[in-house]
Amino acid sequence: MTRIVAMLLLTCLLAGCKALPPPTPLAELNLQQIEGHAVYQAKCAACHADRTNRSLRGPALRGIFKQQYLPSGAPANDERVTATIEHGRNTMPALGSSIDAADLDALLAYLHTL
Repeated sequence: MTRIVAMLLLTCLLAGCKALPPPTPLAELNLQQIEGHAVYQAKCAACHADRTNRSLRGPALRGIFKQQYLPSGAPANDERVTATIEHGRNTMPALGSSIDAADLDALLAYLHTL
């Protein structure tokens, strides 16, 4: 009986684990996404990994829009990510005054490829 319970528990645990698909290769990005990658490199890369799950000073951004929720618990959508970028959160500085609308749109387009 304990074997059956253990197997059932293992099956449930494995069914709940979903591997993230790999990010879109850089060579396959469109122009806006390439521009977003440049914005990411300039403004985000020092604190956030993009193509790995490794945490730096902030959480990794790989699969940020492929999850239901952000690490903060907020919904993973353009509105919440934009608000975090513009206004900051915890130790993340606000970038609202240092990023224009076109760069923000490009950055979001790039983040959707991760």
